[in-house]
Amino acid sequence: MNPKLSGLLILFLLISLFVQAEIKLPSIFGDHMVLQQLTDAAIWGKATAGKTVRVNTSWNKESYLVQSDKQGNWKVKVKTPQAGGPYEITISDGSTLKLKDVLIGEVWICSGQSNMAMPMKGYRNQPIIGSNEAIATSANPTIRLITVERDKSPEPKDDFTGEWKECLPENVANFSATAYFFGKMIQQVLGVPVGLIHSSWGGTNIEPWISEEGIKKYDWVPVPDKKKEGEYYYKNPSALFNAMINPVVGYGLRGAIWYQGEANCYEPEHYQKLMPGLAEDWRAKWGIGDFPFYYVQIAPFDYSTIGSHVNSAYLRDAQRKAVDATVNFGMACILDVGEKTGIHPANKKVAGDRLSYLALAKTYGKSGFAWSGPILKEMIVEGGLVKLTFDHANNGLTSFGKELENFEVAGENKQFVPAKASINGNGITLFSPEVENPVAVRYAFKDFVVGDLFNTEGLPASSFRTDDWKK
Repeated sequence: MNPKLSGLLILFLLISLFVQAEIKLPSIFGDHMVLQQLTDAAIWGKATAGKTVRVNTSWNKESYLVQSDKQGNWKVKVKTPQAGGPYEITISDGSTLKLKDVLIGEVWICSGQSNMAMPMKGYRNQPIIGSNEAIATSANPTIRLITVERDKSPEPKDDFTGEWKECLPENVANFSATAYFFGKMIQQVLGVPVGLIHSSWGGTNIEPWISEEGIKKYDWVPVPDKKKEGEYYYKNPSALFNAMINPVVGYGLRGAIWYQGEANCYEPEHYQKLMPGLAEDWRAKWGIGDFPFYYVQIAPFDYSTIGSHVNSAYLRDAQRKAVDATVNFGMACILDVGEKTGIHPANKKVAGDRLSYLALAKTYGKSGFAWSGPILKEMIVEGGLVKLTFDHANNGLTSFGKELENFEVAGENKQFVPAKASINGNGITLFSPEVENPVAVRYAFKDFVVGDLFNTEGLPASSFRTDDWKK
């Protein structure tokens, strides 16, 4: 063999061996990441096929050994301590990779459509109230952020584009506002590091976020033809789960928050089933039990301004009812901050804060504050009067001095008319001279409405109805 060719061949083989020996990690692992505290946190990646991979964690000086398979894949679980850091993780199969500035704390995945995607800096000509100050004061070494870039796929992917970033103004400005406000309060109250994984896409239905196995449970959802990849777009069932959730599945976390529903407002009955189905699907994929799943009820909006004749109150009602469909489920109501001509409410702090109230109370066991608005407990009809009582109103109800204008009553003819409403402790009394024998009540059941019923702690009641009529 020509000596020059022989030398080139040897060089090529050495380069190939060097490349094969390189430890590779998916994007969810990197400098500045947060691992879930007090758990067996999974770490995985690629190495030389059949090699022993050693993972060293600086917080406990432990070494974890695992052998990569024929494709070079490996996975190991490491024990994490109570919240703290920063730490380092060293991974080696002969070549070495070191992860620096790793924190241990609370990890949440944050997903949905445009109202979750909306960044702190706002959309063009669509501001977020108080964002400039919030961004300017956002530097916090104990909050970390990662955004999964938008992608779609007919098959599950094992990686995504994105990287962990420190909580600095220039990074916060481009991060989900709802997720940031949620994480900020969690971190402030618990005093531990918080990691926020943001994965959302504006204008998307819920179906693309459910796995193929999960979506098969719903016979009304069409199964896309995967052979026609040119037609496979981001609204297809499972397309976003495959590309934007599946690569994160298995990463240690505490729970999930969700803000979506506007794109499904035409099919409330289906959504009422799909919403808990989404949570159960993700829980099954993670395999760590029924982790908390909290979501924002969509805000009132005049859908006729975008050419629709839907009454979104039916979707809000479906979201309200879905709360009881599975465990560790909760809904944050923002009925008081909707905008008639803006589908993206500017008050994102309200959404993030109310999600955090749910998590702090229901997941972390904190008390002394309200975490839910009034929820209808009982309706009693006495002649022409209707008397309503509410849970989550131990300290009473309020309209903040305004007349209650959003209640309606109906008789057997199913025709709803406005009702006079008065607050009595933790109850409401309704009356209309037009309805002699009332049988049903609706509250704030219009497409656009501004909620006017709150508990004394200032959290709003959701739209609700006592009937199950189609209209």
